[in-house]
Amino acid sequence: MIGTAKEAADAIRARQSFILTSHARPDGDAVGSQLALALALDALGKSVRLVDRDPVPAPYRSFPGVDRIEQCPRVAGAADAVIILECSDITRPDVSGLENYFIINIDHHLGNGLYGAVNWYDESAAACAEMVAGLVDELGVSWTRDIAQHLYLGIATDTGGFRHGSISARTFELCRRITDAGINPAGLAREIFDSFAIGRVKLTGRLLNAMELYHGDRFAVLRFDDAMLRDCGATMDDTEGLVNLPLGAKEVAAVALFKGQADGTHRVSLRSKGAVDVRSVALRWGGGGHINAAACTVTGDYQTAKAAMVRAVSEAIDAKWIRESTR
Repeated sequence: MIGTAKEAADAIRARQSFILTSHARPDGDAVGSQLALALALDALGKSVRLVDRDPVPAPYRSFPGVDRIEQCPRVAGAADAVIILECSDITRPDVSGLENYFIINIDHHLGNGLYGAVNWYDESAAACAEMVAGLVDELGVSWTRDIAQHLYLGIATDTGGFRHGSISARTFELCRRITDAGINPAGLAREIFDSFAIGRVKLTGRLLNAMELYHGDRFAVLRFDDAMLRDCGATMDDTEGLVNLPLGAKEVAAVALFKGQADGTHRVSLRSKGAVDVRSVALRWGGGGHINAAACTVTGDYQTAKAAMVRAVSEAIDAKWIRESTR
């Protein structure tokens, strides 16, 4: 059953101690949503523990309270509830033990499994941080500068700098309130998007130099591995957002970024413009996400995996053109 912000707030008010978590390989929305909600719970005198499977990406580590997030593969011990943010199913955090608690599930991804005791799911939200903003209001907590900063982190990153996702008047109203709370959006955007190491610049050049184009230049494929990262003096943190680069070309409608894994599989990040639905592509391999931003894991050697991805994304691009031509 899909609940509401009020039902989530009522469940929180009725409890005192919480574990907050989000998906493995946390992004800006995962980090921002966790910390904004944690600060709101602090204001209510609640006990809060933040747990993630993987480290916070480097560009976000200067945000207030990030050092509260523990890297932990398993949770145990006393807590009245676990709040899982931005996860369509309970396996997404890759943290064991969550199923042993009362779960409050807050998410905006299509296909949420409604796995919690309380499930607040809103696919119209541009970011989970939008939902957290509403929850903070429902709890009666005033926005501090730190809460506003984390909400902006979530919204700005999950919309790709306000370029995709379910952006609405609500999104910009929240940004107005964020500014009113004392945040400089331009300065914070530079901190979010322009604070990587020089290795990222070198990696960008290598990726784009090796970029392959398919389906009439409408589909771009990028690929990197650990050896390329080492050669460029880059880390995984430096790959954040690079999948979006080819979308700057007018012709390119979709992008796939392949990262080879130690077990021989390939982690594939997918991005697109407009009505090109890369989530439907990711679902073929058990992945998920949004229409314009999704991910999955593909098995097999790279050439075979790439060929399969080219076919699938080309079909998604063609389906978009068919839908538009029949309107």
